[in-house]
This record gives sequence, structure tokens and C-alpha cells, in this order.
Amino acid sequence: MTNILLVCTAGMSTSALVKKMQEAATEMNVEANIWAVGDADSEDAIKKADVICLGPQVRYLEAKMKERVNNEKPVMVIDMAAYGRMDGKKVLESALALLK
Repeated sequence: MTNILLVCTAGMSTSALVKKMQEAATEMNVEANIWAVGDADSEDAIKKADVICLGPQVRYLEAKMKERVNNEKPVMVIDMAAYGRMDGKKVLESALALLK
């Protein structure tokens, strides 16, 4: 089971993307636990995550997140176009690629 955390300002805007990613995971036969939180709630959540995906609107948090995980877990900024299209499959594939 792969744990994928999405982080945005309040955890709200990524909720729709989480649903699309879960649908894509089912279609691809990938076992993944995917959830979203706001930055304020991310400190505990990152401990459970295998990969951290940042919404494009919080790309400024990338260095802070990498520091929090001591560069031991991959942190990525979600592609703005994929985010805008709510392309769950593309975001899921990008996150999984970081774990290989």
C-alpha cells in the first residue's frame, strides 16, 4: 500500500483531485491510500506518507516539506496543468514514479 499525501492551503482544493486519483488507482490496480490536508495539519500527516504532493498554489512550501522529512521521502509540486484539469491519473503516475 502506497500512502500519498496531497498538501494545499486548507486541504479543500485538493479533495476533488484525491477522488480522481483514487479512481485512477482503482483502474490501474494500484493499492494506494490517498488523502489531502492543509499545510497547518501537514506535520503529523507527512509521517504517514510515502510521497508528498504539493498543490501548485503552495509550491513555496517545497523546501519546508523537504526539510521536515529530512529529504528521506519524495516531495513534488503537482504539475499546474494536471492540477487544473484534475487529471488524477497523471498526478498518480507522477507520484508513483518518485517511489521507483
